[in-house]
Amino acid sequence: MQQKQIQWFPGHMTKAKRQMEDSLKLVDFVIEIRDARIPESSKNPMLETLIKNKPRLIILSKKDKADPVLTKAWKERFESQGSVVLPLDLIHENYKNPLIQASKELCAPLIEKQKKRGIRPRALRAMVCGIPNVGKSTLINTLAKRKAAQTGDKPGVTKSLQWIKLGADLELLDTPGVLWPKFEDQEIGTKLALLGSIRDEVVSQDELAYYAAKWLQENKPEVFENVYQVQMQESPYDTLVEIAKKRGYLRKGEIDDDRLMRSFVKEIRENKCGQITWEKPE
Repeated sequence: MQQKQIQWFPGHMTKAKRQMEDSLKLVDFVIEIRDARIPESSKNPMLETLIKNKPRLIILSKKDKADPVLTKAWKERFESQGSVVLPLDLIHENYKNPLIQASKELCAPLIEKQKKRGIRPRALRAMVCGIPNVGKSTLINTLAKRKAAQTGDKPGVTKSLQWIKLGADLELLDTPGVLWPKFEDQEIGTKLALLGSIRDEVVSQDELAYYAAKWLQENKPEVFENVYQVQMQESPYDTLVEIAKKRGYLRKGEIDDDRLMRSFVKEIRENKCGQITWEKPE
């Protein structure tokens, strides 16, 4: 199945990029949230030029949905490149203190510089950024213990910049999720769409389901027998057809492709197929 070119850059994202550039001078460091299931694909290459020399803390969100062995491997990979990394379950985990501690470690040179000048260290200021639907607003709301930022299990919910104070230690600047204008590697776009960081209107569910089925056949074939109780077929589509037959996804005696593909993608997003990380560190 030929993949369609995925491009998505709404006007509000161009504005968000400019806002982030203007706001960087207000913060001490950047918290970049990535999806632990796709730690490389959920990196925004635009951030490299935006952030420049600012210290960066990488949060690998949704660790509860990712393969823990591969999360550890990705953490070690990023740490070897000089980053501070925190894998987190943003909904169920208590992570305020670990986040503050990691922030202080990351900004230790700045804190020391202030002390030497006789300045009482102020609250550290961080800009929280990342692509859509990785959990930025969830993180901020959990830390603030109130609905400080809009949330939604779809991309593009946060539209404007807002400051959130977390006591005397940390102030967070929430930003809209920003994607880049064009995916040079179409597989990156497909992974982002599969896990919900690109609106479903941009890419067909058929493409996503076919990609996921093919990837699972090559990397985690046990999913079909363990989760769906079907035998894997030679082609990914035929394997999906077996799922449709098992579940009765039929319409007038024919396979209901639309229902099949949409339900398969939905179950992947809802973690019904288990803890899966869709890419490995090289």
